[in-house]
Amino acid sequence: MLATAYVMRVRISWFGKHTLFIPPWGWLLRRLGGIPVDRRASHSLVSQMAEKFQESDELVLAVPPEGTRSKVRLWKSGFYHIASESRVPIGLGYLDYARKRCGLGMFVMPSGNVDDDMNKIREFYRDIRGKFSDLECEPRLQEERQG
Repeated sequence: MLATAYVMRVRISWFGKHTLFIPPWGWLLRRLGGIPVDRRASHSLVSQMAEKFQESDELVLAVPPEGTRSKVRLWKSGFYHIASESRVPIGLGYLDYARKRCGLGMFVMPSGNVDDDMNKIREFYRDIRGKFSDLECEPRLQEERQG
């Protein structure tokens, strides 16, 4: 992700588990755009990030997908709510290991209709394969209608 952003000359910010940001390497991860997040407690992250978007002229926030270390049934919906509350588009980035490609694809502006927006996102990622295909899941949020 960081290498792709570097090649594309895009300075990104990204979330990481708070324990990654302790010495000796915490300073480097922050310098590379890392924002520590303690997921053990609710800290109104969506509101905080919406504020940061309002205050910043140029902010690109990369939110890593679910299922990179273990299989999940649903994606966490924070990325959608941050973009929706901030009134910014969701850029669909990818690392397609099957085709050995990476990049930034289309943008989805949250419309408030989670089902329609997620259908666009699912269609985009339909043929993209991650490094560990056995951990892949269809992009789906709990907020979507079931059925």
